[in-house]
Amino acid sequence: MYAKQYEITLPADYDMRIIRERVAAGGHVLDDRAGLGLKAYVIRERGVDGSPVNQYAPFYLWNDPGAMARFLVGGGGFQNIVRDFGRPVVRHWTGIACHAGPARSAAAAAASRRLTTLPADLDPDGTGSGLSALIEREVEDLRRLSGGEGVHSAALAVDPHHWQLLRFVLWADASARDEEATERYEVLHVSAPGLEELPEGRTW
Repeated sequence: MYAKQYEITLPADYDMRIIRERVAAGGHVLDDRAGLGLKAYVIRERGVDGSPVNQYAPFYLWNDPGAMARFLVGGGGFQNIVRDFGRPVVRHWTGIACHAGPARSAAAAAASRRLTTLPADLDPDGTGSGLSALIEREVEDLRRLSGGEGVHSAALAVDPHHWQLLRFVLWADASARDEEATERYEVLHVSAPGLEELPEGRTW
């Protein structure tokens, strides 16, 4: 499993109805995309739920890295983003764990993201296993969180370049109840052709 997200920050006076209409017209295109676990078409609106910006920030969980590569650089869809907004930085993370929540069968209405930098000194006892111990705790926290009311899906992933940990949760109602979230989003649409193929629990 691979997680991917790009963030298109828009002007403060941007009419977000443009993005809503874009997703309404074209969001279904990836509803049957082979290799894709899910794509959440998410936005933040300036002044709503604490957001300082207008932003379009689609989030993906891929089952197949080849399908992800085709989407990005093989003419599989990302060219439309480049055409309309320029080429954004694409963040990506290696999947660690994923869980279906009790609201998996419902439509997702909100999402929360927690993006944190892993501490540089994670080896107080000199064994080299500090990072593994931290990840074990995070995996268990994700498992507990994913069983909460209103959770559609929850994923944990790591960026080993910048050593950042990502937790992304889809919620079936508009209140994303993750108190540790660093960002909160409105979900406009979810394409989930390979949802059932995403791992349940740890990816190894």
